[in-house]
Amino acid sequence: MNPEFLRGQEIVERALAISRADGCIVIVNDRTEANLRWANNSLTTNGAMRSRHVAVVSIVKDAVGSVGRSVSTVDDLALLVSASESAAREASPAEDVMPLVDPADPAGEWEAPPAETSIDVFSSVAPALGEAFGQARSAERLLFGFAEHIMTTTFLGTSTGLRLRYDQPTGRVELNGKTGDRSRSVWAGVGTRDFADVDIAGLVAQVSGKLDWGSRQVDLPAGRYETLLPPTAVADLMVYLYFVAEMREADEGRTVFSKRGGGTRIGEKLSSHPVNLRSDPHEPGLETGPFLATEVSGQGTSVFDNGMATGRIDWIRDGELRNLVTPRWWAAKSGVAPTAYVENLVLEDPTGGKSTEEMIAGTDRGLLLTTLWYIREVDPQTLLLTGLTRDGVFLIEGGEVTGAVNNYRFNESPVDLLGRMTEVGHSERTLPREWNDFFTRASMPTLRIPDFNMSSVSPAS
Repeated sequence: MNPEFLRGQEIVERALAISRADGCIVIVNDRTEANLRWANNSLTTNGAMRSRHVAVVSIVKDAVGSVGRSVSTVDDLALLVSASESAAREASPAEDVMPLVDPADPAGEWEAPPAETSIDVFSSVAPALGEAFGQARSAERLLFGFAEHIMTTTFLGTSTGLRLRYDQPTGRVELNGKTGDRSRSVWAGVGTRDFADVDIAGLVAQVSGKLDWGSRQVDLPAGRYETLLPPTAVADLMVYLYFVAEMREADEGRTVFSKRGGGTRIGEKLSSHPVNLRSDPHEPGLETGPFLATEVSGQGTSVFDNGMATGRIDWIRDGELRNLVTPRWWAAKSGVAPTAYVENLVLEDPTGGKSTEEMIAGTDRGLLLTTLWYIREVDPQTLLLTGLTRDGVFLIEGGEVTGAVNNYRFNESPVDLLGRMTEVGHSERTLPREWNDFFTRASMPTLRIPDFNMSSVSPAS
């Protein structure tokens, strides 16, 4: 049979029918993608792609085998199921064994065709870029970047009768502006669900303003500076914090969330500000899948939890650590409620907050960052991270940006920053730059850090 006529739902049902394992989970991701790319003030390429990934997780006598690949024919599907069962028979018993999730009311319209995107999603973006290119040429500046929209429909079925689906739109725009001689570079970016809310002219204005700021160059040494971290930089740091916020790792004393003498820091104040760090699959503008779908188990996830419903989870509330990511098997051992990763993240101060521009106006002397990159972990016990500033570090004097500063290597812990920050701005949707190839849904504020550690000067541009 031609694979184009095999619907995702049919793949789930056929694979489950073929399976001879004690338990079976089938995950199908049908994906369409459209993109635009531009360089030197001209559109360079556009394209549309379609793909399908099928994963079969087989359970044989408490051992797990998980195999995923593209499926082209019904015979390929049979081979995939067989490979998964063989892997399970060769594996040792899994430590995270739990009964598969019970059937629930279907999420989404199970029988509906997968959602799709096309190049038409950029119908308002392309003309706006054309205008921007003309303006950039007149100003002797160069624009580079890309826009991407992905629509993924996930079909999840299990041998216990669970049937769930979700349609996930994911979009982003990244825009680089450079001077004509390419000596200075700045960046702006945004995440979106459908591009209806993308303001290309606004992004270009951000880039142009930062290039104007850079007309004066100031060299400053390494040291600790009062620093405004904009939402995208805050997102990159908080997403890393989120990645390591796992109950088991904390219980076993391996992370920043481990308590001295044993246990976790749940219940401990991490910030004097009443900030909340949360995930919610129904967060307006950041909507994401309301159930867990995973091919493999890890410290914070378990294949046995596939289909587990996810809701709003407060990781930090009123400045206090409230929850860590906890699969069902570890939750049963620890006597806590299970939680799962949700693919969005919000940091906010419910008392409000100023805009970035207002925070600049309230700064006597300090630095304003654009983005961070090449972030790596130095010490898991403190979550000390290192990385580089990128595409614009700016000097603030007397409430105004007065020039561009050299780049730095930084050494900081996002947990420490929560405890040291002196001001929390207004939260807004932002695009994590370092992680946006797989994590785009975030809302973050600008943070004022009184003593951000710029550990050394960097030659990066």
